[in-house]
Amino acid sequence: MSLCRDKQFKGFLLFLCLFALLFVGTGTVLAIHQVNDMEILWLTHDEAIVSSLLEQGVSKETIVTALMNTEISGDGRSLLAAAGLGKQTEISMRPFLNQFQQSTLCMTLCTGLFLLLVLAIGIFVFLRKRQRLYQQVDKVLTNYINGDYSCHLPQSYEGGIFQIFSSVEQLATMLQSKNETEHQAKEFLKDTISDISHQLKTPLAALAMYQEIIGNEPDNAETVRQFVAKMRISLKRMEQLILSMLKITRLDTGNIVFEKNKCRVSELISHSINELTTRAKNENKEIQIEGDDEQQLICDMEWTGEAIGNIVKNALDHTQAGGIVRITWDSTPAMFRIFISDNGNGIVPEDIYHIFKRFYRSKHSLDTQGIGLGLPLAKSIIEGQGGMILVQSEVGNGTTFTLSFLTEL
Repeated sequence: MSLCRDKQFKGFLLFLCLFALLFVGTGTVLAIHQVNDMEILWLTHDEAIVSSLLEQGVSKETIVTALMNTEISGDGRSLLAAAGLGKQTEISMRPFLNQFQQSTLCMTLCTGLFLLLVLAIGIFVFLRKRQRLYQQVDKVLTNYINGDYSCHLPQSYEGGIFQIFSSVEQLATMLQSKNETEHQAKEFLKDTISDISHQLKTPLAALAMYQEIIGNEPDNAETVRQFVAKMRISLKRMEQLILSMLKITRLDTGNIVFEKNKCRVSELISHSINELTTRAKNENKEIQIEGDDEQQLICDMEWTGEAIGNIVKNALDHTQAGGIVRITWDSTPAMFRIFISDNGNGIVPEDIYHIFKRFYRSKHSLDTQGIGLGLPLAKSIIEGQGGMILVQSEVGNGTTFTLSFLTEL
């Protein structure tokens, strides 16, 4: 039984066993003592009778015969009754029995009080320990209710009640984890709203200014056309900002389930840069792709393609005319890697540790239109699939991003 594994309860059971032994032992000693007292009193009573009979001249032989006799006659019983020594006679009229009764009653009462005292002390000690335990538990549970999980319930012993404590402790750990998750979610939401609000101020202010200019010169077609185009750019920037933040938020909160399937890497790369090849051509830049067309990668093609596209777009943003963005890949038995490199200006050392932070913009950046979410989004996508993204850069020689994925056996 789990109750018997409770250390305090086992101690109380041991005490009860010892008390039972003490009770039996004390009872035995008391019984032996009463028998001895009875023998002494009986002998004293016989001696008194013999002395009285001898004084009255009764022969010794008659007295001895009478003392050894075990048969009871009616005449003897009648004589005792006539003398007032029958069953109904008060104990006080029989001095020897009265003395024995008082002695026995006194010893029994003292022994009983002693045993009750021992039992009471044992029960008090057990209940006191239990009370201290319950007070400790009550204090810890009160702290749990108030959100303080620094204290813990006692779990160093076995037994049913400590199993309950262990279950409560596990529940408290789950609640603590849930509270921390909720707190992090609230902080994340707060930071996200703050970031979006901050980033929307500039395009919203620009839209208000463009609208005011158009309102002041409604008949100037060239002015209207020029600022309508600028309004479209601002609206596009706002749309891109909101969509990117929504994607990052869904990734960070675990609301995206990646659908991993085998796909040819060449098709993945072509899919990811499909919309960027025209831009590269218009800007007199080149995107080169080199790798084994038959190699396959297990990933979510849509999301991984977006991550690669964001990195390639970042490379185009920081590469001057005539620059080259090169995409290659290789594999080992344990790892599959995709390399995206450019021959642009590179990243200065003071910026390289911050490029994956949201809305981070380097003062050395050539890109004036970016919102600073492309690389953080790419990082969340790659790491969300169990991958890893690394960057190496040399000022004046370009930058290389390495996307690494574990090979699934």
